[in-house]
Amino acid sequence: MKKLDPKTDGSSKDIVKENIEKLKQIFPDVFSEEKVDFDKLQEVMGSYVEDKEERYSFTWYGKSQARRIAQTPSTGTLSPCKEESKNWDKTQNLFIEGDNLEVLKLLQKSYHKKVKMIYIDPPYNTGNEFIYPDNYKDNLDTYLKYTGQRDSEGYKFSTNTEAAGRYHTNWLNMMYPRLKLAKNLLRDDGVIFISIDDNEVSNLKKLCDEIFGEENFVRNLPTIMNLKGNNDEYAFAGTHEYTLVYCRNREKTKFNEFSLSNEEFDNWEEDEYGYYKKGANLKSTGGNAPRAKRPNLYFPIYIGKDNSVALKRVKDSDIEIFPITNDQEMSWRWSREKISNELYNIIVVRNGDDISIYKKQRPNIGELPTKKPKSIFYKPEYSSGNGTNELKSLFTNKIFDNPKPLTLIKDFIILGMDQDDIILDFFEGSGTTEHAVLDLNSEVGGKRKFICVQLPEPCQENSEAFKAGYKTIAEIGKERIRRAGEKILENNKDKDSIENLDVGFKVFKLDSSNIKSWDVDFDNLEQSLFDAVHNIKDERTEDDVLYEILLKYGLDLTLPIEERKIAGKTVYSIGIGALVICLDSEITIDVVEGIGKLKAELKPEVMRIVFKDSGFKDDVIKTNTIQILKQYNIEDVKSL
Repeated sequence: MKKLDPKTDGSSKDIVKENIEKLKQIFPDVFSEEKVDFDKLQEVMGSYVEDKEERYSFTWYGKSQARRIAQTPSTGTLSPCKEESKNWDKTQNLFIEGDNLEVLKLLQKSYHKKVKMIYIDPPYNTGNEFIYPDNYKDNLDTYLKYTGQRDSEGYKFSTNTEAAGRYHTNWLNMMYPRLKLAKNLLRDDGVIFISIDDNEVSNLKKLCDEIFGEENFVRNLPTIMNLKGNNDEYAFAGTHEYTLVYCRNREKTKFNEFSLSNEEFDNWEEDEYGYYKKGANLKSTGGNAPRAKRPNLYFPIYIGKDNSVALKRVKDSDIEIFPITNDQEMSWRWSREKISNELYNIIVVRNGDDISIYKKQRPNIGELPTKKPKSIFYKPEYSSGNGTNELKSLFTNKIFDNPKPLTLIKDFIILGMDQDDIILDFFEGSGTTEHAVLDLNSEVGGKRKFICVQLPEPCQENSEAFKAGYKTIAEIGKERIRRAGEKILENNKDKDSIENLDVGFKVFKLDSSNIKSWDVDFDNLEQSLFDAVHNIKDERTEDDVLYEILLKYGLDLTLPIEERKIAGKTVYSIGIGALVICLDSEITIDVVEGIGKLKAELKPEVMRIVFKDSGFKDDVIKTNTIQILKQYNIEDVKSL
């Protein structure tokens, strides 16, 4: 029976190894003895290799190490915390407490290309925010010391001040690996929205151009947060910050649009083909509009007294119209064929003797009309004061500085994701993103799901949050989701099916692996040999190990887990038998036979099984297990 290998199965996805395999598939001839021959690689790349000493690039001190940090697998795990969760058995939402760099690494297998939208509101680098001290050798160990899970002498994360030197560099080194890892989680049609201010907007734009590609840049939206203006700012009263928007792949991405207000809807009319309003003039304009450039699009259109449209004269009274502007012969936007096929999509407008021809602007078939968002993002509801008041309405006092307003995040979500998609926020803060998801699901329907990540950053002892009993920012976020969910249910208690609204969340916390690595200590050989057999840490529960296995196998952390008793032993069935885990001891042949029959009952396409290596009653049973399970067409059997 093959054991789970701590070097491969015990860590998160090895991104470097995956990239090498991709390169090998494209250019197998550049590999020699499993190494890349760069001379051959340059040959096959031809003119696409830049060999000049001076070239355009965006770089800073530490960038190479930041890249390595992103590619270094994590050996940690995410431990379930049911007591801090809500509706554990039913919810599809995740709240993960931990350093987002390590968490993003751990999510690589389970959520690769599954996230439709990312929204983050990272530190703006104003000199007071936490800058995560990422350690290339062991970032997990740094985090465990920070949270008191490992012995340390008052270890603290630092803030980034101008006096510290390398002011922008420190911020870029913090952001770069996180965005690199986040991109891997986005679907091919996924989008990312990033809030930022003047301090780093230019650097963030260059960073995102490199990570997501300049061709996938969508917009840099000035986002009005204070229309009156902040007079404390130098020279100009500040009214806005920015929202950078990128796609994973622009060619595959479609953004949604906003619904119309009642007043805006009054401008639309309806015919047998649906809603429409007057669109662009059918007469073309611009540099390519003259007849000489588009001669096939210069022809007459005939307008009847009843405003009917034809390409041939029907009655003597029909008026012949050519695309002429200021005595210059131009062209129509549509061809003869398109006009002939879409006469119902043409509007004729008379102004005395003048006749103009327009196309009908329509939404997609079967859809209500919508409006495209403007490139300057503004609504009165986006005021930063609204974010503060919304949080106060849940907690009665100000426990978080400058939370984002709900309407702003809800509008981003409306544009970026559909009703059953997943949104990720790995700088969770006060929990506005999760609150917005719950609000939208209650208002317009759908089952949008969130994954949020927050560092357990301590609240300052003189803060309102600390006085109210909240020791960390993560605690504030969790409590906000609980209170917001209950308030939404209460406010919508008369709404049909409101009881089915998912207002829960599963809490996981970053921790070291549950499995002891066999690292022989010759000064304590007896203990090392014991750990090789009894390799699950004493203080860890079956649930801890169970969810670590889900992560290592790349399974969704919200998959249903069914607990069964087979011959007196506990067996977990995940994903209707896709993975079966038995961590019990004294496993007998009856247990193994029962698992085989479980496959016949559940009928998964493939069943994978994991046992505890020391869990078998004896070595004979362990040896026979493989052969018995093969009779049930179960080939993937491992132990840990």
